[in-house]
Amino acid sequence: MMKMPMMGLGTFRLKGEPLLATLNTGLELGYRHIDTAQIYGNEAEVGEILASTAVPRQDIYLTTKVWTSEFGPGKVIPSLKVSLEKLRTDYLDLALIHWPSPQDEVPMAVYLEQLAEAKAQGLTREIGVSNFTVAQLKEAIDILGPGAIAHQQVEVHPLLQNRKVVEFCQEQGIALTAYMPLAYGKVLTEPLLVEIGKRHGVSAAQVSLAWLLAQGMTVIPSSTKRENQAANLAALKVQLSPDEMAQIATLERGERCANPDFAPAWD
Repeated sequence: MMKMPMMGLGTFRLKGEPLLATLNTGLELGYRHIDTAQIYGNEAEVGEILASTAVPRQDIYLTTKVWTSEFGPGKVIPSLKVSLEKLRTDYLDLALIHWPSPQDEVPMAVYLEQLAEAKAQGLTREIGVSNFTVAQLKEAIDILGPGAIAHQQVEVHPLLQNRKVVEFCQEQGIALTAYMPLAYGKVLTEPLLVEIGKRHGVSAAQVSLAWLLAQGMTVIPSSTKRENQAANLAALKVQLSPDEMAQIATLERGERCANPDFAPAWD
């Protein structure tokens, strides 16, 4: 089973030609991890690239996420089959529950058991969740048993460090992907990150990514510019000192970028 590459291509808010160009450039630069979701409305474009690229399917780590409308009894697996058709592949590397069911409209056991069944059927290699609180992660582990939830994807960046969730996942051996790792660009002008970047000859964005990577998190920044994609990849080589890591940890401000009205009661 392919291990998730630590640097991925996020596709949120990208569609059509811009997305096709972005994915082509990313694969050419050496990215081997693509993150999409049913609600992004761009699985077909991702599928187009998977079908046309010279990179073999088994060399690309592919994640999609099941939307909340597909949680009811008997819905998760058909929705994943539709995703696979659009993505032009017969398996996912990772299938995630995108958000917990709003107001627990659908009991967690209903959709998580279907997700586990999708894995048993070979539709996905691994399963996980996204945007779950510690209490919800505990409930998920109670439902599926320890070790079943391989992954949690959640917003983390220097301005929102989500420490309770991060620590719980690390204790439980649940791998973490940090989405919006650049806080929609807010980190780019953060004086401390700019200053640390100057010391290393890199940008504040690269410092932010390096800080997350140093904690063992995968990052999925989304960028349409070749130079930004290349710079993001180069962040894998940036080594921050323990002192710099500690300084960045002081930037926590609870600045959440993704907070829809159906979000859970965050930790």
